[in-house]
Amino acid sequence: MPLTVAIQMDPIDRIDIGGDSTFALALEAQNRGHKIWYYLPKHLAQRDGKISTRAHMLAVRNERGNHFTLGPQQPLDLSTVDVVLLRQDPPFDMGYITTTHILERLPKRVLVVNDPYWVRNSPEKVFVTDYPDLMPPTLITSDPETIRAFRAEHGEIVIKPLYGNGGAGVFRIQPGDENLNAMMEFFGAFVREPMMVQRYEAKVRQGDKRIILVDGEPVGAINRVPAKGEARSNMHVGGKPEKTELTARDKEICARLGPELKRRGLIFTGIDVIGDYLTEINVTSPTGIWEIKRFEGTDIAGLIWTAIENRLTARA
Repeated sequence: MPLTVAIQMDPIDRIDIGGDSTFALALEAQNRGHKIWYYLPKHLAQRDGKISTRAHMLAVRNERGNHFTLGPQQPLDLSTVDVVLLRQDPPFDMGYITTTHILERLPKRVLVVNDPYWVRNSPEKVFVTDYPDLMPPTLITSDPETIRAFRAEHGEIVIKPLYGNGGAGVFRIQPGDENLNAMMEFFGAFVREPMMVQRYEAKVRQGDKRIILVDGEPVGAINRVPAKGEARSNMHVGGKPEKTELTARDKEICARLGPELKRRGLIFTGIDVIGDYLTEINVTSPTGIWEIKRFEGTDIAGLIWTAIENRLTARA
């Protein structure tokens, strides 16, 4: 049955259609005959108990430079749609968190993907710490002395903003690096949140594996190899995608996480694995659909929409 879908996302004119997973989801929705609305987070509104936005009807095409057509902007009562895709990119700041509070107040018949309550309460670099036995040694703190002690214990470390994304602000600190104190001062001056500090895993040179799970089940993976002279594997900063397969350890990690992801209504998630270690659980705006389709042929957008449609059927 055709659905009415509203997509909350970043400006569609700025996306790279060759790598944008939200665009892949929009294409698949359109191919299934669903009616698509598009709106920006800033247009979301709550008034007198009702959730609305100003939105455009959206048509999409897989053509660079000509990938979308918008209808005139008009008011949209979000209680009248079947599905809301919560797909704007981080940073996971108070603006982002506020959208989850608003969307959570929609009638239960409207399926928000991913579930806004659990998006808010599963911060990607905090949620992952529920599985310490699957992770490398990890510290979350703002305290410089504690960070220095952690480096003294583990030697080479990686420091990350707790609510960052795309590899921004990620630093590799080697044992003799004299910049640690200055870096902590810099973070302290501009960021109020604690930092995540992890033991550096040398196997990142062989790649940082992104595994996609749909409704708690692993459906595909891509390996991202850092560029020469770069410690980060994110494709935003030059990481090279490569075909990969799930190892026994990868499957063990997915089996541990899957039931909880499903329970939380996190239909589309991406986890990051370096060697034998889980490093992150991505729930806000996971990516990787196009890369996995190119290397494996797996239609993850189709699997996601089937999972969404099954959820709605089960609710009926």
